[in-house]
Amino acid sequence: MAIEANRPATAAHAVIADATDPARRKDVVFRKRRPAGEEMSSWWPVAAFVFVTISVVSLLSFIPG
Repeated sequence: MAIEANRPATAAHAVIADATDPARRKDVVFRKRRPAGEEMSSWWPVAAFVFVTISVVSLLSFIPG
């Protein structure tokens, strides 16, 4: 098997060259590509989970039984 010099070994190069950033598509609502150093802190989801858990437990404490 001889590899032709003018043809790439795989089609990955053409796919990468024509690829668009999935975070920039119009149908993507909640994803946003941010520059390095400006990413969301991982503590936000942790704090949101704790807040929702405390809220649900406190609301359930009003139910008698």
